[in-house]
Amino acid sequence: MIDAILDLEAFRAAPLVRDPYQHLVLPGFVKPEALRRLNADYPRIEQTGSFPLESLKFGPGFQALVDALESGEFREAFEQKFGVDLTNRPTTITARGRCGARDGNIHCDSAGKIITVLLYVNPGWDDSGGRLRLLRSREDINDFAAEVPPSGGTLVAFLRSDRSWHGHLPFHGERRVIQFNWVNDTSNQRLAIFRHRLSASVKQFFGALRPRESQPRDSAPL
Repeated sequence: MIDAILDLEAFRAAPLVRDPYQHLVLPGFVKPEALRRLNADYPRIEQTGSFPLESLKFGPGFQALVDALESGEFREAFEQKFGVDLTNRPTTITARGRCGARDGNIHCDSAGKIITVLLYVNPGWDDSGGRLRLLRSREDINDFAAEVPPSGGTLVAFLRSDRSWHGHLPFHGERRVIQFNWVNDTSNQRLAIFRHRLSASVKQFFGALRPRESQPRDSAPL
């Protein structure tokens, strides 16, 4: 089942890059037909920000990807690639649908996260903004080791550290990305879910009152 959705064979063969921190970029990780079904069943998200799955409505094509991410085979592939034991580690999944003009600020993920997995599922990407940059410092958005268009089922995965800086140049519009994390324990899981749930509620409230350009800035645009 998972092999019809994700190209784990290509993932296992891809080298782990260590500049500027341990990461892997793999275009086409979500297979073409699965990507088509996923986008057809993607949740409708009108606000910026990351939304927990429990706050979204989506179809079977999207659910099939979620099931693949939560599978033991997916976990084992990442354990082998990054050399970490993820047995019994809780997970979190969020989705984004839109990017605000002020998004893209440089940040590191919270210390409770172990590995961050990003799946960029836009069919194509021509804009110079919105392309994830894996950065060598927190000061310079132009000092990057990799720049990734958020499209075509591309995977970006990295081991979280105190120097796993990333961000992107401004973009305003639709930008679909699914974020999956293994976290240290259930307290980190609950905290992440609470933060995303609160953020989703606030953005939905303000989204009904303000035009998109005026919505609050996101703390962790990916």
